[in-house]
Amino acid sequence: MGGIGIWQILIVALVILVLFGRGRISEMMGDFGKGISSFKKGMTEEDEAEPASKARIEAPAKDVTPTETKTSEPSDKAG
Repeated sequence: MGGIGIWQILIVALVILVLFGRGRISEMMGDFGKGISSFKKGMTEEDEAEPASKARIEAPAKDVTPTETKTSEPSDKAG
């Protein structure tokens, strides 16, 4: 009475098979497989994009000289 046996697992699997049908279960497993492959593809793309972003961050900054700006003369507002 302490653990789940093989017979309990088989009965649950049989009930699920009867409720959903073989076609629906295989469709769900196919969607699950597509999700896993999409996840793996996303992780691979992230790993490939990471070195490019590091190169962009580690690139030296351009030497920019300040330009002269015209300042308007302060106006005296006496009120």
